[in-house]
Amino acid sequence: MQLLDKFNGSKLNSDLSWHHEPSNWELKNNQLQLFSDAKTDFWQKTHYGFQADNGHFLYTEITGDFILETEVICDFKHQYDQAGLMVRVSDQCWVKTSVEFEIDKSNKLGVVVTNNGFSDWSTQDVDDSFTHFKLRITRKNSDYKVEYYNTQAQNWAQLRLFHLFDNPTVQVGVYACSPKQNGFLSKFQYIRIFPNV
Repeated sequence: MQLLDKFNGSKLNSDLSWHHEPSNWELKNNQLQLFSDAKTDFWQKTHYGFQADNGHFLYTEITGDFILETEVICDFKHQYDQAGLMVRVSDQCWVKTSVEFEIDKSNKLGVVVTNNGFSDWSTQDVDDSFTHFKLRITRKNSDYKVEYYNTQAQNWAQLRLFHLFDNPTVQVGVYACSPKQNGFLSKFQYIRIFPNV
C-alpha cells in the first residue's frame, strides 16, 4: 500500500480514520491542523502507574513492511503537549514518537514503546526552538527503526531500534495529545506511507 496525503483538499483521504477524533480540527493552508483535547494521552502503567488510551490518532491499516513519515509544526502551550507518528496494534502494543513539551527545561525528542501492556520512554533533550520537524518509522517484519530528520547534517538520524510483539496488519499514522490542558495546536504538513522494499 502507498499513501500520500498533503492535506491540500477539502476532506481527508478516504483511507484515513480517527481513533478518538479531536473536537477541533480542520484542513487549512495545506495542513491538517488540530487542537488536542485536554487530558488526552497514550501510556500504559510503567513508573507513573496510570493508563491512558484516548489520544488523537489519524491512521490507516497496512500489512507488511513499510516506511511512515510526516512533518509537523507544534505550537506548544502546556507541559507534555506532544505530536508525531504512531504505529498501533492495540491499547497494549504500540509505538509513538514525538517532541514533548517541558516547562523550564529542555523539550524531549523521544520514542515510547509499549509491549504487553507496559510502556517505556527513551528521550534526548532538544532546544525549545525545535518545534518544526520530520519523523519517520520503518518496519521490517516486526522490527522497527525510528528516525528524525537532522536539518544541520541534512540526513535521517536514528532515535531507536526495537521489536514490537505485533500482528501482520497494524494501524499507522499521525497523533497528538495534551495530557494536561487543551490549547495545543499541531499542524501536520503531510502523511506518507510507502513499502519498505
